[in-house]
Amino acid sequence: QCQEIRNMTTAVIEFSPLLVVEIVSPNNADDDYRYKRSEYAVRGIPEYWIIDPIALKISVLTLISGFYELAEFNNEDRIISVTFPDLKLTPQMVFAQ
Repeated sequence: QCQEIRNMTTAVIEFSPLLVVEIVSPNNADDDYRYKRSEYAVRGIPEYWIIDPIALKISVLTLISGFYELAEFNNEDRIISVTFPDLKLTPQMVFAQ
């Protein structure tokens, strides 16, 4: 996908990203947890992360047969990503101040 972007001659990207990351807004949590999920599934985005700084958790949604499978990670849990299998990241690292 990176090579495709480098070779682009237009400013419009017509393919879906491999990963979408959303940071939960206190005023719009329903958008991040419910509504956007169906939009991203329709677009075929294989992985969708929801970063929740209030609950201090990271939700990883993996698209399987048109529906997202949810895995939640807290504290020192190693985040499991199908898109980035070698990733070594924990919520604690993300939320560290």
